[in-house]
Amino acid sequence: MMRVSERELNGNIFTVREWGVEGLPKLLMLHGFPEYGGAWNTLALQLSDRFHCIAPDQRGYGGSYAPDAVEDYAMEALVGDMAALIGPEPVIVMGHDWGSAVAYGLAMFMPQLVSHLIVANGVHPIVFQRAIAAGGAQSEASQYINALRNEGSDAALAKDDFARLMQLFSSQMNTEWLQGDVLEAQKAAWRQSGLRGMINWYRASPLVVADHRKPVELPDLPTDRFMVHCPHLLIWGEGDTALLPEATEGLEDFVPDLTRVSIADGDHWVLHQHPDRIASIIRDWLA
Repeated sequence: MMRVSERELNGNIFTVREWGVEGLPKLLMLHGFPEYGGAWNTLALQLSDRFHCIAPDQRGYGGSYAPDAVEDYAMEALVGDMAALIGPEPVIVMGHDWGSAVAYGLAMFMPQLVSHLIVANGVHPIVFQRAIAAGGAQSEASQYINALRNEGSDAALAKDDFARLMQLFSSQMNTEWLQGDVLEAQKAAWRQSGLRGMINWYRASPLVVADHRKPVELPDLPTDRFMVHCPHLLIWGEGDTALLPEATEGLEDFVPDLTRVSIADGDHWVLHQHPDRIASIIRDWLA
């Protein structure tokens, strides 16, 4: 059964959902755009007999702290929120979409807090930056990032009961799972927070998205700072049209202990499409 509470993290209030009992291994579950902590419910229920699952509404989402300023969504702040939630002992961290960016940030910059890293259709920042700067298919697929950064995009997405946001959410993806109570709960989270905070994640990001067929030359990056040394499981829905296979090419250079599992009949929303299968994969990998 899901439990909902409010936590003070670094002086700010966050909504946190939990499944499973205290004392089980902790599994921190980090949602992406444009979801919220409750989006993990189906998968968390599958895992709650073995794990104490913890899923916050991240900064700018749902019932959590949602400042207006773009600079308040720098990755350092987003990672700091979750480091405060974790506390002093290492946990298993799982991320999807933008939640994966925070999960990677924790694993790279606060490795003492992450025992194992699980990512589902999310990307390592350096590998992704290279892909979106190359001017190829991933650059073309990521043009929506530049569009979202425009001032007023949040208001446009919220118009007519989130019609354009729903269109973006489901573009070329299978969203049969997003209906009924699940859809209403998601819209309630959007109404609670508004959309500005979640869009500010894109505005605050230093990622450079090249125009299609117009590659951008990147400065040399200190790649040694972006290593992930804990065991890492990457689950990939192969039908993802937002994050293409090239978005993870070269990940092994940054992750010595990497396990890849592909799901042919899943896309960006693979966690919702195949929760039973995902739960089994996680259980087996952590056994």
